[in-house]
Amino acid sequence: MRGLDMSSPDMTTAEMTRAQVEAALAAAGGRGADFTGKRLSGLDLSGLDLSGAILRAARLNHANLSHANLGGATLDQAWALGVDLTGANLVKASLFATQLAGAHLDGANLMGARVTADLTGARLVGARFEDADCGADEKNQSMGLMRATFKSADLSRADFSRANLARADLRFAKLSGANLAGATLRDADASGADLRGALVQGADTSGLDVDSARIDSASAPFLAKALNLDRAYRE
Repeated sequence: MRGLDMSSPDMTTAEMTRAQVEAALAAAGGRGADFTGKRLSGLDLSGLDLSGAILRAARLNHANLSHANLGGATLDQAWALGVDLTGANLVKASLFATQLAGAHLDGANLMGARVTADLTGARLVGARFEDADCGADEKNQSMGLMRATFKSADLSRADFSRANLARADLRFAKLSGANLAGATLRDADASGADLRGALVQGADTSGLDVDSARIDSASAPFLAKALNLDRAYRE
């Protein structure tokens, strides 16, 4: 975000009204409407059916998309800082290089989604990530290492069962009570994270960095392949 003017009209204003968005959805037959590059920041789009919509590079900063249906939608490279996605359906959505810092996704459903987004400081309490692919994109390095970033995010009670979190950034994240059973955490960075009460049975924790993380003593055996386990705080 260096060099970008986040207070500019391009990042803070909308070029469409809710009614115009609804009309575009209706014209597209209710699925697959194209909003590529559209400025939709600050709009109240709560509860809308945006399933399959193309929102690539759209501006959605501080928009209200709570309880919206974004199943199968494409949000690649979209700007959605501080967006409200509380309770939204994002099943099998694509979030590649999506900017979601400070977003609200409590109770959102991202089952089977592709997530290489920046969710720094986001709220994802009780969010669902079962079978989601949040792992690093090892094949396409033209944009640098693309991976899910959950730094300092609140992931309390989030469900990551069977999710791919390989090389994900989980530094200082709150994962208390999260379900990580069967998840791939290979080479992820959870240094300083709160893993108390997290379910890690069956997870691939090889190379997971838990330096200064807070863990339950009972979970230590399931973290045997993690890095810096001796430097974690056991409670």
